[in-house]
Amino acid sequence: MVIFPESPPVFSYTHILRSRYGETDQMGYVYYGRYPEFFEVARTEMLRSLNLTYRKMEEDGVMLPVVSMEIDYKQPVFYDEQMQIKVMLFDRPTVRLQTYYAIYTQRQNKPHIKGRVALCFMDSETRKPVKAPAMFFEKFET
Repeated sequence: MVIFPESPPVFSYTHILRSRYGETDQMGYVYYGRYPEFFEVARTEMLRSLNLTYRKMEEDGVMLPVVSMEIDYKQPVFYDEQMQIKVMLFDRPTVRLQTYYAIYTQRQNKPHIKGRVALCFMDSETRKPVKAPAMFFEKFET
């Protein structure tokens, strides 16, 4: 079960995405395997909102692979529903970037889906963990 920290997030971002026909199963529900992709889209757009991109980090020799993921499926999302995918950070990133997700629709005020994805900053040559790039870390300094 995904448990969000009790403290308020240090940063949050909401991305709007509409479910498409090809993402649904025969019951008209968004297929469960699509949610990690939705998380990635929202995370990428969150970074872009901070003027950070995966492309720039990779050009600078830093990769950001997923090291763990957890998803709770509470209620299905249906075909052609507009989703609000909320990405939250509860800790400033260091070597790890711990992201939390809640997917909402207009049908209910509780999350349909909750998730957590842990990523690790990694040197692209040595494949060893490294601290978050300065350009990334600076965005979250208090």
